[in-house]
Amino acid sequence: MAQAISSVLNQTYSHFELIIVDDGSTDNTFDVVKTFKNNKLKYVWQENKGVAAARNLGIALSKGELIAFLDSDDYWLPQKLELQVRFIDQTHFQVVQCFERWIRREKLVNKKLKHRMPAGWFWEKALEMCLIGPSCVLMHKTVLNQIGLFDPNYLACEDYELWLRLLLHYPVGLIPQELVVKRGGHPDQLSRSILGLDLYRIYALVKTLHTQKLSYSQKQTLLKILNQKIKLYVQGALKRGKNEEAQRILELKRSIRP
Repeated sequence: MAQAISSVLNQTYSHFELIIVDDGSTDNTFDVVKTFKNNKLKYVWQENKGVAAARNLGIALSKGELIAFLDSDDYWLPQKLELQVRFIDQTHFQVVQCFERWIRREKLVNKKLKHRMPAGWFWEKALEMCLIGPSCVLMHKTVLNQIGLFDPNYLACEDYELWLRLLLHYPVGLIPQELVVKRGGHPDQLSRSILGLDLYRIYALVKTLHTQKLSYSQKQTLLKILNQKIKLYVQGALKRGKNEEAQRILELKRSIRP
């Protein structure tokens, strides 16, 4: 947490506000925050409602035109904001992200090519896995005004669900530099403890199918990925003896309106 806060306060771009949302933590978060004496920093506490609700509260309290996120385990390199603000000012993009460096047990992790952040219109690719890092993104607040905020019903993959909505309306710019350090070295680190992470991706795909205006081609691509994820999830549930859960997801599949 302390390193995350310091990495924001030490940015070369100085026109920012730092809103720290404490989602009902039981650790020493408040004590850590108190050690920083800076008028750019604002601390708010809420009862535990999940990461989506915490991010939404931060967005609601923000005064600026641009929004960035930083998970407490991650930290930014000093030029992160400066380079991204300049990129948005100089291009037509409303959203930009950057590469991230993965650290696990204090050692650098070599990322697979499939985890490399892309640029442009990549909605179809983003169906398979989350390809926008929350700590890597900077966007105009007007984007969230149009597509909506994070869905607080999601205990995990709340970012994946939001990015699917975003990519239907906006291309994403890219600064091909590692400007974020992500501890743990895995894009699903925040949700590792949740059994069946793909369950929330399934929910997100079903929601996208039923609430977003998709072309015929987009629907077919989504359904293909959805069926693959359902198949893998059901196989995993059956392997673990969770027959009722497997049946529940099969019932969900039968209820899907293509």
